[in-house]
Amino acid sequence: MKISEILNSKKLTVSFEVFPPKKQDSFESVKNTALTLSKNNPDFMSITYGAGGSTQANTAEIAQIIQNSGTTALAHLTCVRSDMEQIKATMKDLKARGISNVLALRGDLPKDESFQGQSLFPSGLFHASDLIPLLKNEGFCTGGACYPEGHPESLNREVDIDNLKYKVDAGVDFLTTQMIFDNDMLYSFLYRLQTAGIHVPVIAGIMPITSASQVSKMVDLSNAYIPRKLLGICDRFRHDNLAMKQAGIAYATDQIIDLITNGIRGIHIYTMNKPEIAEAIIKNVDSIIKAVNSDC
Repeated sequence: MKISEILNSKKLTVSFEVFPPKKQDSFESVKNTALTLSKNNPDFMSITYGAGGSTQANTAEIAQIIQNSGTTALAHLTCVRSDMEQIKATMKDLKARGISNVLALRGDLPKDESFQGQSLFPSGLFHASDLIPLLKNEGFCTGGACYPEGHPESLNREVDIDNLKYKVDAGVDFLTTQMIFDNDMLYSFLYRLQTAGIHVPVIAGIMPITSASQVSKMVDLSNAYIPRKLLGICDRFRHDNLAMKQAGIAYATDQIIDLITNGIRGIHIYTMNKPEIAEAIIKNVDSIIKAVNSDC
């Protein structure tokens, strides 16, 4: 099923993200993680894609496993370090596996010095907005990423919104935010989108912080603002793994309840391949989800 159809048919969707193994000997573990997450009946699950397609085959295979389990799969696809032949082959492979949803991304620029001086975009596709028309022409339901607090490489938020408009004008069906930890940042972002004439569905990305060491990584990845409350939690429980895990689940749960209360119609949980974390959050909000979707 196409995600655009799911978003149109439900008042609230909940989805998960998993990442494929970097090493083949971890494949079974990730496969079992994906199947365990699928048992929680998410509306769809996304599967990330390594820089330059380093996990390309595993992305497609995990997506197919998820699809065959009865859960709609969303495969990521990037431009960076991929030539046009590789991109077309990947699209053909995904279609052959029954995958009809793709998240179009530029991809993270490699930090490996061995790639310095080489063309990072041999396909001639420099941005996700360049990739989207190809996917749409092949019949894929196509999503895009967005940064409520501005892309780390953007000059400012106004330029970031302009660049996002290119994605929408290229035909993107929905947007998924990078992880947010302060809901007010999302609400402000949504207002700016409306002002800019961007009206596609926006799905809110939630990352449960269950280890204090995650915080700095998340800031680097998504340019996210970390509220004082979350910093306090990390500081207080950084040396107690069980307490930090429980507090992180509670914080993410509170975020989700607030988002739903304020009319956000899509929640995307970055699971970090930890099904027990996602399950705990879903258990905390399952009655709320049912109430919204039954119009109670």
